Amino acid sequence: MKRLYLVRHGETLFNTQGKIQGWSDSPLTERGIKQAQAVRDYFGSEGIRFDHAYSSTSERASDTLELITGMPYARLKGLKEVNYGFFEGEREMLKPKEPQEIVSFFVPFGGENTNDVAERVAQTLTEVMEQEDHTNVLVVSHSGACYNFLKLWQDPAEELAKGFPNGSIFVYEYKEKVFRLEEVVRPVL
Repeated sequence: MKRLYLVRHGETLFNTQGKIQGWSDSPLTERGIKQAQAVRDYFGSEGIRFDHAYSSTSERASDTLELITGMPYARLKGLKEVNYGFFEGEREMLKPKEPQEIVSFFVPFGGENTNDVAERVAQTLTEVMEQEDHTNVLVVSHSGACYNFLKLWQDPAEELAKGFPNGSIFVYEYKEKVFRLEEVVRPVL
C-alpha cells in the first residue's frame, strides 16, 4: 500500500498579519519553524520514513520541508497554492467566507478557479504516486491546495470544521489512482 503525507507549511509572516498569500510568499515565523519541527518530531516518534519528498515552489513550503527532513527533494509547480490574482497581499477579510463562494471568485481578478487548483494538485500528486518506488511520500503544500485536493475525494466539511492549522498532516492511502483520507494529524505546540 502506498501512503501520501501531505503537510501544510508552517506559519508565515502573512499568516500572522491576516494577509492573502497565494503565489506571493512570506517567510516562516519562529512559530512556523517550531511547527515544522513538531511535524518532524511527530514523524520521528511514529517511526515514519519517506522514500521521496516534494514541495511546492514557494519558499515557505520548501523551508518547511527542509526543517522536517534533510533528505533531497524536488519542488513542483503543480503543488502551489491558489493564485488569488490582485487579492494577493490584501487582507484575508476580503475573501468570501463560504468555500462554495470562492470557487470562481478570483478569476475576474487574475486568479484561479479553485476547481482547477484541485485538478492541478491531483494530477501532480497522481504522477508522483504512480512512480514505482514511491511508497511513503512526503509533500509540503498550502492550505488552499490541501483543501481543494481533499474536496475531490470527499466532502471536506467535517475536516474543515476542525480547521487546517499550519503544520497539519493529511495522511492519504493511495491505490489505483484514488486517494483516501485516513486521518488529519494536527500537531500541537
